[in-house]
Amino acid sequence: MRLDRFYLIVDSTDWIARMAPVGVRLFQLRIKDLEAAALRDEIRRAVDLCRRHGATLVINDHWQMAIEEGCDVLHLGQEDLAEADLAAIRRSGLRLGISTHDEAELETALSAQPDYVALGPIWPTILKAMPWAPQTPARLATWRRRIGTLPLVAIGGLTVERAPDVFAAGADCAAVVTDVLLAPTPEERARQWLRVTGSPSAL
Repeated sequence: MRLDRFYLIVDSTDWIARMAPVGVRLFQLRIKDLEAAALRDEIRRAVDLCRRHGATLVINDHWQMAIEEGCDVLHLGQEDLAEADLAAIRRSGLRLGISTHDEAELETALSAQPDYVALGPIWPTILKAMPWAPQTPARLATWRRRIGTLPLVAIGGLTVERAPDVFAAGADCAAVVTDVLLAPTPEERARQWLRVTGSPSAL
């Protein structure tokens, strides 16, 4: 699996509608608390938007809906991984990404034969309370050696200014939330990310 080097994580399909025209080509839709019918509507709209813009859509957690709505990629945390039907996910053709925060979680993730592995938080993050200490770019380099050619996603506290550090440490992809979504001008910040990651849509 080849991932775009810039991976924008959003909590609403409205963000995809804003950022796909800017040139973002890899989105994760991460919605935690929404009634099922409304969630399905969001996912369907996201699928349509991403297809129209040639973008890849990753759905966080909701593996049944991701299968039913024909999504591209599923992302699971460790708790969700333990409860998901991996056989059904594989039969559907969904590609799979898994979060990791320590060595034990990496072993669990690799046993599921994912299409990519994410490591975080690389730096402190304001997105949510984290029980793990910041991993640092040095841990990314360790993960790079451990997983071989499997795509490696860095997440947590990433900024445009820190992007070179994660790529130098071996990350294939930078996953970003607040650095774009909380920016004074999110579209311009996304353009900066596209430039720093060498996205063709930014050239």
